[in-house]
Amino acid sequence: MEFSLLCLPVAVWLLVLAGADFAAAQRSPSCKTMCGDIEVPYPFGLEKECAIHSGFHLNCTTADGTTKLLGGNVEVTKVSVQDNKAWFNTYISRQCYSQSIKRMTDWNAWINITGTPFVVSADDNKVTVLGCNSLAYMRSNDYIIGCVSTCGETSPKNGSCSGAGCCRVDIPRGVRYYEGFFNPLYNTSEIWRTNPCNYVGVIANEAFNFSTTYLNSTVFYDTDGAKKPIVMEWAIARNTCEEAKIDKNTPYACVSDHSNCITNDAGYACRCSDGYEGNPYIYDGCTDIDECLDNVKYPCAGICKNTPGSFTCSCPRGKRMIGSVCLKDQKSTWMAPVVGASIGLVVLVVSVACACSIQDRRNLHRIKQKYFRQHGGLLLFQEMKSQQGIPFKIFSEEEVQEATNRFAEQQVIGHGGHGKVYKGVLKGDVEVAVKRCMTIDEQQKKEFGKEMLILSQINHRNIVKLLGCCLEVEVPMLVYEFIPNGTLFHLIHGSHSGHISLDTRVRIAHESAEALDYLHSSASPPIVHGDVKSANILLNGDFTAKVSDFGASILAPSDESQFVTLVQGTCGYLDPEYMQTCQLTDKSDVYSFGVVLLELLTRKKPFNLKGPEHEKSLSMVFLEAMKENKLEDILDGEIKNDENLEFLEEIAELARQCLEMCGVNRPSMKEVAEKLDGLRKVLQHPWAHKDPEELDSLLGESSSVNSGIILSTGNFSITKKVAVGLESGR
Repeated sequence: MEFSLLCLPVAVWLLVLAGADFAAAQRSPSCKTMCGDIEVPYPFGLEKECAIHSGFHLNCTTADGTTKLLGGNVEVTKVSVQDNKAWFNTYISRQCYSQSIKRMTDWNAWINITGTPFVVSADDNKVTVLGCNSLAYMRSNDYIIGCVSTCGETSPKNGSCSGAGCCRVDIPRGVRYYEGFFNPLYNTSEIWRTNPCNYVGVIANEAFNFSTTYLNSTVFYDTDGAKKPIVMEWAIARNTCEEAKIDKNTPYACVSDHSNCITNDAGYACRCSDGYEGNPYIYDGCTDIDECLDNVKYPCAGICKNTPGSFTCSCPRGKRMIGSVCLKDQKSTWMAPVVGASIGLVVLVVSVACACSIQDRRNLHRIKQKYFRQHGGLLLFQEMKSQQGIPFKIFSEEEVQEATNRFAEQQVIGHGGHGKVYKGVLKGDVEVAVKRCMTIDEQQKKEFGKEMLILSQINHRNIVKLLGCCLEVEVPMLVYEFIPNGTLFHLIHGSHSGHISLDTRVRIAHESAEALDYLHSSASPPIVHGDVKSANILLNGDFTAKVSDFGASILAPSDESQFVTLVQGTCGYLDPEYMQTCQLTDKSDVYSFGVVLLELLTRKKPFNLKGPEHEKSLSMVFLEAMKENKLEDILDGEIKNDENLEFLEEIAELARQCLEMCGVNRPSMKEVAEKLDGLRKVLQHPWAHKDPEELDSLLGESSSVNSGIILSTGNFSITKKVAVGLESGR
């Protein structure tokens, strides 16, 4: 099936925030503040000199008698200083049946706000898919997230978006680029007569309410000119409040008295303090709220008196405040009953408060017990008790909170679209890494305890050890051993990365391959990692590889009909066969490992968003270079020379086999590990360090010597020519 692609460049501001020129915090009275009926408050401006910096410059245009506010080339419908948010109208992707060409045709919309003050709000939007036979995705910088919408067993209902005709999923935090597209193998033209189109896009929660008319007509796309609302968060700059306050290169933006700095997903922004309202970005912009003018929000049954940032409520002379009501002050004969009643009321309130506190503690305990049972804690505890000697612990929530300083931000050592990883210290000064995920589906909750028991028994020198878990919370937390030397990704691509020898690269690759082979072949049942990438390969003090993050993996399914409806992964590493079939297998790990081999060979990132279309994917660039016999052009110059080129070609050939489009044609991880083991032995052999002339002499002395130094590595052999070139490539 062919596809028609319509690229809709929703927004691109060419701006580097760190180097932007900041304007004065008090803009000129001559600056316009309205575009039609939309207010444009500072730090935004309709002229460049009226905005705090060029990233906040908006345009007010009038065409065909209609006035619109534009950011870049996207319509802005509302700007809020109080919430640090802005509302835009953006295009959505659609897939419709074309009767003229008799097939489905795609129009893919995308947005790129990289380099702008904005970021897509993860709290106010969701990825939304509409259709009766639609598997669609949103691809951002690092993630691919989507869902399946069908009209089979369950009939679609107005207002319901749970998979029948409509499905919605959360988006990761920090998204500044995304593109919507459809799975061509799943989305067919079989139902086009009743359901002509499928849709996918990021849509604001407050603006979407599903209607069944969206399925049997084009009304959803035709409304509002095919544009749908989306909410963006914005910030002054991409640093934290602490960094902004000490930054000497750019002025601090929270200039008003009674203002506070906040950090959101876009960076740092400002807000008026409690009891104040207005604009914190201009001098004296935050003014006191007169609470006495709003008796609904700030109730007072007596005399209300406004104070800076607050208010007081008192009774007039002759009356006394009893509870929250002013009552007439009685004579002394009535004082005793009144005082007695007041004391009784206080005792009653205290008693009720204590009872509520006790009840809250009991409720909290019941909730923790519910989560513990829901995640299979009882089964896990019984199995641990019956199988003495398993080095696995069930931690309490208090233990994990104490270890991580109650999940303080300064303890964060890693994060992604599904959660964060914190460094913690248990009693006895044992350093650990605590993985705290955001969500988990119902099926995973039921299987969690059983899978933890299996994962706890994994014992391999090149796999990060799972020490335990916490089950008293809604989403279980995992506790791993702490690995101090960072990730392979940072070693290869970090800004301060030094020379990495060929021997070190081959050793890391071999150790990682052995770990994955262990998961595939020796674990019972076998485990598919599902997210093999250089960022999930940790390095200890002597750069020994430790494969991590397999706690989010899946057990190899016993039923081949199992189907994954939520597709997730990391761009550049994702198995193309998995993208088509939605079935994760051990050969998916082999493909991803092949990409890691390419990173070690080329020192290039697996996905280059800013590159030309044919150069975005490292695997595609590599396969094209192999096809055209231009491998030397992409190899890392630190390990490439004329003498070891054939050795590098052997590794490249192994990577090519791992990147086969069809999974059955890829080698197993066991075969990959054996081949890499053979290559390591070549590098470690004494004759690999001899002078080339001396080695030639040695090789020529006798046929028995020659046959003794040719090392077989499975499907290929390392010969004299390769061995002579190893010294400089080490």
